[in-house]
Amino acid sequence: MDWVTGMQRAIDYVEAHLTEDVDYDAAARESFSSPYHFQRVFSILCGYTLGEYIRSRRLALAGAELAEGRISVIDAALKYGYESPDSFARAFRRFHGVNPSQAREGATLKSFSRLSMKISLEGGSMMDYRIEQKPELVLTGFKRRFTGTPAEREDQECDFYLSTRGNQYMLKGMARDLDTFYNVMTNFGDDGYDFYIAAKLREGMTEKLGEILGAEDAARFETVTIPARQYLVCETERAEYPTELFADLRRRVVSEWLPSSGYELAEAPEVSVYHWYAREGDDAVNHSRFAELWLPVGKRG
Repeated sequence: MDWVTGMQRAIDYVEAHLTEDVDYDAAARESFSSPYHFQRVFSILCGYTLGEYIRSRRLALAGAELAEGRISVIDAALKYGYESPDSFARAFRRFHGVNPSQAREGATLKSFSRLSMKISLEGGSMMDYRIEQKPELVLTGFKRRFTGTPAEREDQECDFYLSTRGNQYMLKGMARDLDTFYNVMTNFGDDGYDFYIAAKLREGMTEKLGEILGAEDAARFETVTIPARQYLVCETERAEYPTELFADLRRRVVSEWLPSSGYELAEAPEVSVYHWYAREGDDAVNHSRFAELWLPVGKRG
């Protein structure tokens, strides 16, 4: 209950300071956790970053005030933290789909309601997990930065996979492992995060990419170092497409296991490891696929 109370206190703090510069560290203190832990938990549970929540709430409130004729466009821009009416108008159009002036004329606007943390008890459930001290892991991969709304980031991830098949085949060939691949999420910020598709190459190959592939193809890839540290490790159920189960696993870990565990999320890359074992026409093997989630954790201070 303290965890839910703390998260709600943090949300209440943010709501009380929407027309000011929101102090993320102060919000985290209200949640009884570190700034990094609070922001990552918020993002995983809600699907958008704290900054995205703040921007959406401000634009929703600005739209309501403009529609009611209680404020001018210039005053709305200043009140909700925009440096100029032009920057406010651009953000307003992206969110509402209309100009601020049209809001004053009765255009249809979008709402974005205030968050409220609640406990939902739906019966007991089992979750297998382990805490592991992982050694340093050096991967080779390629990245793209995902930004925008949760739905836009999902589309970006799908497009990233579909449009980089050549890079993926190169990595799998060099790793001589068709069944295991890694995703790495890192450099989290208000605008999004870096997302890597990566593989663990055989010893010595990373340093020889230029010789193996040629300079132009080798330039597509970079080294991704996962630091040695403690990770919470858990797995999806065995299924034909464990990718469909992964997002729910992340939310369950954060909402069910983490609050009472004595651990908090630590500032380090998040890793997912997919064990594909794909064989054409072999249903028994294909349905044994699964994904591992590695979340960096540390004991609460």
